[in-house]
Amino acid sequence: MTTRRKLLLGSAGLLALGAGGCAGRRIWLDREPSLPPAIDAQGRALWTNWSGLESAYPVKRAAPASEAELAALLPTAAAPIRPVGAGHSFTALVPTEGTLLSLDRLEGLVSHAGMTATVRAGTKLSALGPALAAAGQEMPNLPDINKQSLAGALATATHGTGKGFTAIHGQVTAMRLVLPDGTIAECSRDLRPELFHAARVGLGGFGVLSQVTLQNQPLSRVKKVVRLVDTEWMLGEWPALAAKHRNAEFLVLPFTGKSALITHDVTTEPVRARGPDTDSSTLMDLKRLRDLFEFTPGLRRRAAQMAMKDLPEEVAIDEGWKLLSNERPDRFKEMEYHLPISAQVEVLREVIARIERDALGVFFPIEARIIAPDDAWLSPFYQRESGSIAVHAWYKEAHDWMFTLIEPLFREAGGRPHWGKLHSLGARELKALYPMFAEADAVRRAVDPMGRMVNPFLKKIFG
Repeated sequence: MTTRRKLLLGSAGLLALGAGGCAGRRIWLDREPSLPPAIDAQGRALWTNWSGLESAYPVKRAAPASEAELAALLPTAAAPIRPVGAGHSFTALVPTEGTLLSLDRLEGLVSHAGMTATVRAGTKLSALGPALAAAGQEMPNLPDINKQSLAGALATATHGTGKGFTAIHGQVTAMRLVLPDGTIAECSRDLRPELFHAARVGLGGFGVLSQVTLQNQPLSRVKKVVRLVDTEWMLGEWPALAAKHRNAEFLVLPFTGKSALITHDVTTEPVRARGPDTDSSTLMDLKRLRDLFEFTPGLRRRAAQMAMKDLPEEVAIDEGWKLLSNERPDRFKEMEYHLPISAQVEVLREVIARIERDALGVFFPIEARIIAPDDAWLSPFYQRESGSIAVHAWYKEAHDWMFTLIEPLFREAGGRPHWGKLHSLGARELKALYPMFAEADAVRRAVDPMGRMVNPFLKKIFG
């Protein structure tokens, strides 16, 4: 997706070709989706997630400024109590008619020693990067977007990409968790290990994280290279490329035959600052291609390949926290599953084929990444190296095709869903996918016997 150049859709010739009905049809289809009322009949203010897909009218909103305030609040707060970070989850993890609990005031670096850092759980990843850099540290890996809170990223097993790199929760060495009864629980591999393993990826169902200790690494400089390649070549070379580079991922541009390969490698070369972010304009160019040629996919491919011909690669060199994550101003909806690494390429081929055959309206890229195994009980990467595949839809457009066309493929391959992204699974299916699911749920029930942290979505997850 990061071709960082207009695709030539300003060309009068291409615009004229599509001027008939397709582009005009989109004026109606691209209207802004309606939201529920800002205030409900009881006077409660509306909350929505980033994509606009989930909403709620909590009876109480709270934003404690300290762990002590949080501990005093939880025992009497209206249930369900649901913590919220940046609202970047696409599933219904957060919606509640009870208490919506923001961690925005629980932020900042507490201390650091050696290559470890203790951080308040509400700290946004975007703020954590420079704070750690000032201490000579960096997180070994970062996700595609850095707007999430640390607590939210851990709760949903948010991850980056790279051979041998775990998701963010794999870097956690200790946690402080405020339980629903107000008790402050410290846990690590040696201290209350069952709570540590169960709640490290906790879906906000075990209590509320207040503080996290991370194992980091020395600050380094990386070279980011983005280049456009043929998708067929990309699929054939992916295992070797993933092993060769420190971080590697690629974005399949559907209906174009092209993919954007993104790599990061440690370097001593001088800084070459990242240029202006043009991902948004590139995405809208892909949309215009779709608008003009939605019902003529062959012409759409030819126009795209002509537009993308001879695009130069992009190079940036800087500290890793500045390059690994990206701005994503364009809202979307997303489904991502984590598959056994051996199945990733085969399944991705079929995902591309199904979209290009049966979902002609899709224009968002398909993202492929790689994640190392870990031992958190509810981690999608539990004891398994995984290849992730993510499909997207613009926030204004229908996404039912994800469930009918794509999710069955993921499930047949033994995929585990990203906890913060769209899926249809409930307790019965999840128990079959997670060897320690029952043990994790037993810990959850022990620390929250009254189910005060459980909203309707978590009832479905845990049964």
